[in-house]
Amino acid sequence: MATRDSKPYVQYFYFLYLSVFVVLQCVLLCESGHNMKGRAETNGMFVFGSSLVDNGNNNFVNGSVAKADYLPYGIDFPLGPSGRFCNGKNMIDALGEQLKLPHFIPVFTDPMTKGMRLVHGVNYASGGSGILDDTGSVSGRVITLNQQIKNFDEVTLPDLETLLDCKGTELLSNYLFVVGAGGNDYLLSYFLSGAYKTLPIQDFTANLTATLSNQLKKLHSLGARKFVLISIYPMGYTPVVKAMCSSASEGCTGMMNQAALLFNSHLKALVDEIKPQMPSSNLVYINTYQIINDIISDPGSRGFTDAIKPCCEVGANGILCKRDGSACLNRNSHVFFDGLHPTEAVNVVMMERAYASDLTAEAYPFNVKKLASL
Repeated sequence: MATRDSKPYVQYFYFLYLSVFVVLQCVLLCESGHNMKGRAETNGMFVFGSSLVDNGNNNFVNGSVAKADYLPYGIDFPLGPSGRFCNGKNMIDALGEQLKLPHFIPVFTDPMTKGMRLVHGVNYASGGSGILDDTGSVSGRVITLNQQIKNFDEVTLPDLETLLDCKGTELLSNYLFVVGAGGNDYLLSYFLSGAYKTLPIQDFTANLTATLSNQLKKLHSLGARKFVLISIYPMGYTPVVKAMCSSASEGCTGMMNQAALLFNSHLKALVDEIKPQMPSSNLVYINTYQIINDIISDPGSRGFTDAIKPCCEVGANGILCKRDGSACLNRNSHVFFDGLHPTEAVNVVMMERAYASDLTAEAYPFNVKKLASL
């Protein structure tokens, strides 16, 4: 664990290593085959979504209250508190390890994310954001999914094309485009906002999926070809929702889970429906709902002892850890680190399944390992 005093030095040497490494590797990215044989299984990842996949973008967003740049967040992360909503590695870090990527994916809003730091991908995700532009207003300022895609299109892509002297599909065909969004559109928008009171959830979900479909098509038009779509996990089992529903009937948590299942069924169907409209594309659906639900249903068999309580001391909103608050000692045995986000141990399990599972109930129509090899 990095202390506050040692953190700047750890980060300095990490960035020094990173700079040297990318100088040696970036010239390989546009060569025949687009893959660094014997090293990473893909050139990198471009990541879009919310706090579950945010590597720290909100650290640099003035006005955002959805930040995790303080202890106990990052208590088990090599660089200490980094803006990840977790005790350690989040899903993107865990997936990067499976793919043998050489370093953590940098965040778009960090002023240091430029030049050769772009060559293995960029993370645009923003905690509190959603697929819809009006999602996340309760979190202060967030970066919407539309804006995330715009940041990729108007800033990163031109810089990367200039840096590597190749364009469009030639450049992007062996990068993964990971999208993890949707949960906040229900938690912070549909169920919390009065704007959707009269809209049936089926109609809301259809609109949400149609919006996401157009966003994926936009990425495809820019050259993206390999997509990883991460489902919504069982929101009703999160500590914050259980606390909110404690005075209500069991139907409260069930309603949240049914919303997640409804969206996930649309998302999985989208994999087959959108592919003919996006030539040469391949899409993989990762059912994190199924994976976490299996853990919660029988935690002991998977090495977990607490699938109910948050590991950290949460604040008044029931979601985020208190600044400099306490955290449990047995973090690897907890499913949830704070009121909403999984622990590193759960993230690792989810991405191990995403990468290698042969079960279509977990990775559809095939796993990320196969996607990376295409």
